Amino acid sequence: MNLAWKEIKKNKVRFLILGSIIFLVSFLTFIISGLANGLSQDNAALIKDLPKGHFYMAEDAEGTFNLSRIDSNLQQEVMGKEKEAVAFSIQMGFLNDKDDKQQSVAFVSSTESTLFKNVHQGEVILDSSLQEKGIQIGDVLTNNQYSGEFIVKGFVEQKKFSHSPVAYISKEAYQEMYRVKDMQLIFVPNSGAEDINELQAYSNKEFLNTIPSYNAEQLSLNMIIWFLVVISGMLFAIFFYMMNVQKIGLYGILKAIGLKTSRLFKMIWTQMVIITALSLVVSISLSQLFNVVAPKGMPFTLTFGITTQLSIVFLIIGFIGATLSGLQIKKIEPLQAIQQGEA
Repeated sequence: MNLAWKEIKKNKVRFLILGSIIFLVSFLTFIISGLANGLSQDNAALIKDLPKGHFYMAEDAEGTFNLSRIDSNLQQEVMGKEKEAVAFSIQMGFLNDKDDKQQSVAFVSSTESTLFKNVHQGEVILDSSLQEKGIQIGDVLTNNQYSGEFIVKGFVEQKKFSHSPVAYISKEAYQEMYRVKDMQLIFVPNSGAEDINELQAYSNKEFLNTIPSYNAEQLSLNMIIWFLVVISGMLFAIFFYMMNVQKIGLYGILKAIGLKTSRLFKMIWTQMVIITALSLVVSISLSQLFNVVAPKGMPFTLTFGITTQLSIVFLIIGFIGATLSGLQIKKIEPLQAIQQGEA
């Protein structure tokens, strides 16, 4: 530790440059990760907030929930066996507000359950983001496909689907609007996948990937995140390799006086931990500040769990990069290294 710290103080500028680059890369990674998580919530909070379980949709729908229709008799059979099961449907649509402006929403209708909001016919419960559009409790909303009116009974926090606010409506209203009697999906919480005739089972993660744009959106952002993490590892490897090349003579002398190779590796690892830790402290602080001051409409969510996971990954990648660069130390012969250093 003492030897590592002495070298950092001796070569302040070099280590400051490395620390600055690691800070910039890690800060950019945290920001993109926050955006990826925020977009994920904005795209599928309705599904992500459900407990672990399994979704069932019609087998002939081939993974497209919009095309799924579960026969009412089969639905009753499944829900008779699974007391916590809930059948529900989702369709994109719009509501006309009091000023006759169309507001895009995702209509959700379900059987009675604690997992979804249950409303009576002629009522609607909306995601709170629509309050920013001027909609209030007691407002009367309409839909061109529905003969009646919807009275706003309340709001829920962070319930989005396909980047649209959720609107909970009754089964009767849903059936009139979309001319269907059968539900699209059955969700059974806290259960393993069962082989049910004419139905295909999906885990929470598998079902999320059936949502249009969700998989492509998350895959693109996650590729950028991991690309930046790999870059940080390469930076450590290149930096310490260049440092080690310049210090071959010094390492030869240290080995000649009895300093073990493991001690030299510990010095490199200690320097890596110090530089990475200081860079991460600054980047985490600024990213959490951004989490607070980010514009309200920006889908940005950076949780403590994600921050911790990425920090551990950065330390592991930094350790690998520093270790790879230090492999040449193991091969150094004291006399040859001293002569090379003098030359």
